[in-house]
Amino acid sequence: MIVKDEFLSKLRRYFSLNLYEAKVWTALLSRGVSTAGELSDIANVPRSRSYDVLESLEKKGFVVMKIGKPIKYVAVPPTEVLERVKKNISQESQDQIKQLEQLKNTEIINELSSLHTQGVELIEPSDLSGSIRGRTNLYNHTEFTIREAESVVTIMTSTQGLIRKVEGLFPVLQDLNKRGVKIRIAAPINTPEAKKAAETLKDVAEVRHIDHISARFIIVDGEELIFMVMPDDAVHPTYDIGIWVNTPYFASALEQLFELAWTNLKVPAKK
Repeated sequence: MIVKDEFLSKLRRYFSLNLYEAKVWTALLSRGVSTAGELSDIANVPRSRSYDVLESLEKKGFVVMKIGKPIKYVAVPPTEVLERVKKNISQESQDQIKQLEQLKNTEIINELSSLHTQGVELIEPSDLSGSIRGRTNLYNHTEFTIREAESVVTIMTSTQGLIRKVEGLFPVLQDLNKRGVKIRIAAPINTPEAKKAAETLKDVAEVRHIDHISARFIIVDGEELIFMVMPDDAVHPTYDIGIWVNTPYFASALEQLFELAWTNLKVPAKK
């Protein structure tokens, strides 16, 4: 049986299989029921490894062992395998999240936090900077940064960026609003989707329309700054790049410039 390498590669990625497992599984699917020796020949897998591979596939729920002489293996329908894999991933994720939650108040986190605090105390604030690649990483770091805000969060973004803020940051913005943190967002609100996003965000932030400046940045308490170096419509999300820096000098100056523009911005009309 000849199966293209590209297809095997997809199976390995989507179903978390090694090469031998992918080969033996596809061989068994092509036969329905087969022995380890037959599958070894069909899949071109060493016979000494075929039993281990089939045992692994059985544990993962891909095959069922049929008792008898010789022992045979029955293929589980792919649709059922898919559901089993989804269920296993979900369960493993929940277990891992539970374990991580339990770490919050342990000595491990306390010691790590102590190491981080001591390390930060040894460096200049201006040295706390870095580049962040990928929109997912950018939003993760943005959430982490604004979550620690004490007084003001200032955001300037694009039309699509405004819509993404609802999808990616709304819960943390809600928490900030409850704590009394002032949140201001300026963006080009010129599409029905953007107007809808602005309407959603108005409960947690002041949102105003801007069309004469194109920029993407976030200022936290006039001290920390995250700014994106390219327009989001000109770069793939994977290659989006942001710069994060702890710089009260520049962040406060940018905050003042934003304040000058803010006073002339209009509250968007209802959608």
